[in-house]
Amino acid sequence: MALLSKEPEKPAYPEQSATPHPGTSQAAPPITPAAQKIVAPPAPSSAYLDRGTKISGKLHFESTACIDGNIDGEIDGKEITIGESAVATAQIRADSIVVSGKIKGDITATQRIEIRPTAKIIGNITAPKVIVHDGAIFEGYCSMGQVSDGGHKIRAAS
Repeated sequence: MALLSKEPEKPAYPEQSATPHPGTSQAAPPITPAAQKIVAPPAPSSAYLDRGTKISGKLHFESTACIDGNIDGEIDGKEITIGESAVATAQIRADSIVVSGKIKGDITATQRIEIRPTAKIIGNITAPKVIVHDGAIFEGYCSMGQVSDGGHKIRAAS
């Protein structure tokens, strides 16, 4: 009850000194921002373009990408997902493509294209494997031949 007495109030927790205890090692000095560099190569991560994003031009993704914004141009990468809220007027090329949004343009995949129920595609699709879910809208031509790196189509063996 330091309020009524003339004794100074003591803190509930004792203060600890900033000096290390004997027998413990000292912490390293703080690193300045210029010295804070990551030396290890960056791990592959996915990219995400959220609603409200509007991009016009060429997009290239080294890893997986999920797009929920508006794109006008060209998209290429490894695994591309066009989300439900996405609207793309674009040529899309990738190993694997999943479409849940709206696309106007040609889509080419070296492995597979999946068209989900909420998707609307106006354009041609080319892939060795095509999956179209019930409810999806697709207006265009479909070619299920394999695509080589040179862009020349090779018919799949039957």
